[in-house]
Amino acid sequence: MHHNGLRTAILLGALSAFILVVGAWLGGGSGLRIAFVIALAASGVSYFFSDRIALSAMRARPVAEVEQPVLYRIVRDLSYDARQPMPRLYVSPTMQPNAFATGRNPRNAAVCVTHGILGLLDERELKGVIGHELAHVYNRDILISSIAGALATMITYFGYIGLFFGSDDDEGPGFLSALLVMILGPVAASMIQMAISRSREFAADETGARLTGDPLALASALRKIEMGVRQLPLMENGRLASASHMMIANPFRGAGIGKLFSTHPPIAERISRLERMAGYRR
Repeated sequence: MHHNGLRTAILLGALSAFILVVGAWLGGGSGLRIAFVIALAASGVSYFFSDRIALSAMRARPVAEVEQPVLYRIVRDLSYDARQPMPRLYVSPTMQPNAFATGRNPRNAAVCVTHGILGLLDERELKGVIGHELAHVYNRDILISSIAGALATMITYFGYIGLFFGSDDDEGPGFLSALLVMILGPVAASMIQMAISRSREFAADETGARLTGDPLALASALRKIEMGVRQLPLMENGRLASASHMMIANPFRGAGIGKLFSTHPPIAERISRLERMAGYRR
């Protein structure tokens, strides 16, 4: 947990430093202020409405206890053990096995599971998955991802600021320099943002496994989920892409160069870490 937290702090620091350097070079103080206002607005939308955006993208509906008594019991017990409020529960009609949690804090949290994961996992494995999702809420990962997203948004707008307000004299960047930043800046920011997301997945695996006391249950669930996602990948679109980083496994068909831009670490590496937590030896 300390390693993952330190890595997240370093990556956020790298994004912040990049912003200060590029912002001062491209737009000076005024450029930095413009980008900050834009990023703050984007971050606010992401932070306060992330639950509605993600649930809508997955066509999720609230589920009653009479419909899913096992799911309710698992979430209630884990919330009690963590001394946290019980989140709202949703089910998505998607047949791909997946799950995600969203909400800016434990009192405004929601956990969503798909029909596919409910039919695939046994109760022990489902508990491991729910522990992972609750860990995202308890670790304030929505806040962290919102901050990372805001910083990445600032870098994206720096290129536009440089293009429209830059100059070719000694006091500012030239057109080609600004164009280069506009193209490469968002790519670099996205890669750092994705590295933060991968680090938070490892942290949620560890926190969730400690909450349930059963790392191997989550490891077993991840094996099944990986096979299920491969068989039933979702069609990528804008709405789903904005919520995909919250899910326990990348819902899209990640292949080739797409792996480089994945928001999730390799399932095999996650399983290996969980097995080490349990003291498992092959």
